[in-house]
Amino acid sequence: MTVLIDEPMWPAHGTIWGHLVSDDSLEELHRFARAAGLPARSFDLDHYDVPVDRHDELVAAGAVPVSYRELVVRLRSSGLRVRGRDRDAERAHRGTRSAH
Repeated sequence: MTVLIDEPMWPAHGTIWGHLVSDDSLEELHRFARAAGLPARSFDLDHYDVPVDRHDELVAAGAVPVSYRELVVRLRSSGLRVRGRDRDAERAHRGTRSAH
């Protein structure tokens, strides 16, 4: 059971963003995010979008830094990954929207 974080490299809204995921459960991910004070609006179906200025803080709190590729591989292996083509339908089903 691990919370993983990739290196921020996705520009949007005047900053650079990375992703925070769990390789075990969404419950683990939400617990970690709540403890770190991440806003619920930053959750996007299978990950939290996190700005570059929070990266080091989240690593210090226990998130394990990995490459984007490893993050996706481990998220897929966990069964928690929501595929790109399924994202709109899943958002409609869950009543959520993209953080960016």
